[in-house]
Amino acid sequence: MGIQVLTSFLIYTVINAFTPGPGNILALNTMVSYGWKKGKPLFFGIFAGYFFVQTVCAILIFGLDNLIAPLTTILKYLGAVYILWLAYQIVISKPSNDYIKNQPSFWTGFILQIVNVKILLLGITALTGYIVPHYNSLGTLLFFVTIISITGTAATLAWIVFGKLFQKAYFKYFKVINIILGIVLVQCAIALFI
Repeated sequence: MGIQVLTSFLIYTVINAFTPGPGNILALNTMVSYGWKKGKPLFFGIFAGYFFVQTVCAILIFGLDNLIAPLTTILKYLGAVYILWLAYQIVISKPSNDYIKNQPSFWTGFILQIVNVKILLLGITALTGYIVPHYNSLGTLLFFVTIISITGTAATLAWIVFGKLFQKAYFKYFKVINIILGIVLVQCAIALFI
């Protein structure tokens, strides 16, 4: 694996983890609405769900790679299309002021991550586009999903810890931030084919 591919993998993972998504927005809104103490069960559910989804992605990709290797090429192209779509969605997105209305719980956070298409596609795209062309052992895939999961957990923690401050800054500069993130994601899509 070359440094360009590893760098693109890390950039793609960090951008996906730190951009607004269902888990990050829910964590931010829960922190603002309920604080750390009441929101803790939900936060732990989000973290556990993130690790669970990424582990499932690694196992599925491992199985697919060993059974149907040509499918990974198709997934790489689909991943590039998804990254470009994500870049577009980030550029046109606007912040939301909606807050969670129900009491936070572990299962709300966990189930949110299981149905969170953003992190599912993150795992599939990152593995099939950047990792599988170079490595195909289950242990290696699990190592890289651990990196993805730790990055995702760190991102959610950032949204929690910097709650109001991060929300205020993002609301103020969201256009510029979104355009920069979109451009970097386009570079990540191009890197899939370099």
